[in-house]
Amino acid sequence: MKDSLDVLAVGAHPDDVELAAGGTLCLLARQGCAVGALDLTAGELGSRGTVALRQTEAQTAARIIGLTVREQLGLPDGDIAADTANRNKLIGVLRRLRPRVVLTHPAECRHPDHIDTAFLVRRACFYSGLRRIDTGQEPWRPYHVLHFEEVQPFRPTVIVDVSDTWDQRTRALQAYASQFYNPAYSSDEPETFVSSRGFLQWVEARARTHGHAIGATYGEAFQYHGIAGTGDLMQWLQRGERLR
Repeated sequence: MKDSLDVLAVGAHPDDVELAAGGTLCLLARQGCAVGALDLTAGELGSRGTVALRQTEAQTAARIIGLTVREQLGLPDGDIAADTANRNKLIGVLRRLRPRVVLTHPAECRHPDHIDTAFLVRRACFYSGLRRIDTGQEPWRPYHVLHFEEVQPFRPTVIVDVSDTWDQRTRALQAYASQFYNPAYSSDEPETFVSSRGFLQWVEARARTHGHAIGATYGEAFQYHGIAGTGDLMQWLQRGERLR
């Protein structure tokens, strides 16, 4: 891998980053970026599948997307505390992988683990740049942090056109046959919030709505934590000309 990642997507559980930002990750990998994913837990509290199965599914999805690296931090599912120990574990990964951009959960979500992850990631990204926090590594602070949209809608700062990678993103998500609707997955496990056909139909409908807002077929929404700057205003605004 490169000396550093261009983008690191951090999710609470395996499949979180594919569901919310899979098309964007596929697009970045196609563009030659070094893209990684970090799952904070193994998803051991999940109602469907097993830890071993979900790990296999995650690695399959990583290959479909073209990730440079995929790791698990080993935090307990259902207890992602933003304490010093967990913060320093995450700092260790940030300093080793040195991502320029971090994508993670929004601050408001239906799942408590996702909310806790957003807070932990924000803390770790900042404190990772402080020399007096000693992990035996050189300090590193990511340049940008973006939050992807989940079930609770927000007003996006940016929408990424993922029309060209939507099919690839769908294949990556379908790799999680134990979690999302898949007629070939036969089990006596209960239906969950995300395992129905209707949930995936809703995901596609939302992506079409975001795409329509920018003159594209499919879009994925993000909120940018910071202030964006540009030295080329016309190039930055060019994308909106498709809506005229």
